[in-house]
Amino acid sequence: MQSPFHLCIIDDDDIYRFTIIQSAKFLEIEHKTSVFVNGEDALNFILENQNNPAALPDIILLDIDMPVMDGFQFLEEYKAIDPKINRDIKIYMVSSSVDPEDIAKAKSYSMVVDYISKPLTPENLKQLVADI
Repeated sequence: MQSPFHLCIIDDDDIYRFTIIQSAKFLEIEHKTSVFVNGEDALNFILENQNNPAALPDIILLDIDMPVMDGFQFLEEYKAIDPKINRDIKIYMVSSSVDPEDIAKAKSYSMVVDYISKPLTPENLKQLVADI
């Protein structure tokens, strides 16, 4: 793992974002965090940095239900640019939805490593970081 680890959180829930950032600090994971409240802002960030792999995240924690551009819309747009990005970014769909259709749809995207039900625990986060 490179140091510092770059975590990207794409979620409109302030409390959830705060909890994940605090979990990383608690686990003493040296990290940089990029935070976006919708998929469009995150996608723009990735597009702006697609030729600078060092600026891109190691892991994206992606929510489904957000304003402007939701998680599935983000994945559709990301799918088109993924081959142009010279970095292996692991995307985890993290949602409170337990709808089997949402889970199956998320897992149908090749760039989605896994679907994780909220809340993401510090132990989950530690394992995600260990897996990169």
